[in-house]
Amino acid sequence: MAAAIRVAMRRAHWGEPARLARRARRLFGAPNPLVWLRTRGVRIEPVHDDAVRGEWLSAGPADQGAILYLHGGGYVAGSPVTHRPITAALARLAARRVFALEYRLAPEHRFPAALDDAVAGYRWLLEQGIAPSSLAVAGDSAGGGLGLALLVRARDEGLPRPACAVCFSPWTDLAATGESLLTNNGRCAMFRPENVADFARVYLGDASPRHPHASPLFADLGGLPPLLVQVGSGEILLDDARRLHEKVRMAGGLSTLQVFDAVFHVWQMLDGFIPESRQALKDAAAFMNRREGTLRG
Repeated sequence: MAAAIRVAMRRAHWGEPARLARRARRLFGAPNPLVWLRTRGVRIEPVHDDAVRGEWLSAGPADQGAILYLHGGGYVAGSPVTHRPITAALARLAARRVFALEYRLAPEHRFPAALDDAVAGYRWLLEQGIAPSSLAVAGDSAGGGLGLALLVRARDEGLPRPACAVCFSPWTDLAATGESLLTNNGRCAMFRPENVADFARVYLGDASPRHPHASPLFADLGGLPPLLVQVGSGEILLDDARRLHEKVRMAGGLSTLQVFDAVFHVWQMLDGFIPESRQALKDAAAFMNRREGTLRG
């Protein structure tokens, strides 16, 4: 699987912004047959509110609260639909309703549009009567970084914090300062080091890649809810995860880091096909439910 991904996706340059976005929207996310297969038996309810857009996913009785899910895609691609293999799995394994947010994408909508939408989605869930203590935030890749930026801004704006957050291979450093960009160059099946700067420029425009709401690795990470961070040992984003974990702990927070060997970026997408995907998602579901005092799975 990693070899197939390498052939389809790994390239030195993705082109100018419009072309980069078109390529990413064609290649990122699960193909339609996989989406259909992994969502059988899952109830999907579209949401088109004035404030937010997205979809609810549920699989049977959902008695453990809710999950706000932020999809990946380098801030230029992806949608709640493309990431249903992950959100459907979390709905099943955690026995929770999952709200997958549809946020605005670059280059049509640059930073901080995605974060503004994430904050609006979080506020909207609280307004629906969902208790913060029963709400988890989760996301993959850019969505993992976006979820962390949401936690930072929610804290700074005085919003109640959720019970916990889960980050799958999070992109936390748009300035591309991690050592693993070089040490894992060639091991990562999906990306090259120069891709990080290309995607960051399309999302940021004139904003600094070290802005704490764009790169939460450079934010004050004190006062955040407990985190679970999962990453592959061969990813160029390995240090985005490791440094996040270390900074949260140094700030007095709780963070659990899981490093999986021989997996590719956001391997959780292939739940049902590779055992590491199911294990990672089961661990994530158990972590969320444990934060409420109930361990499932």
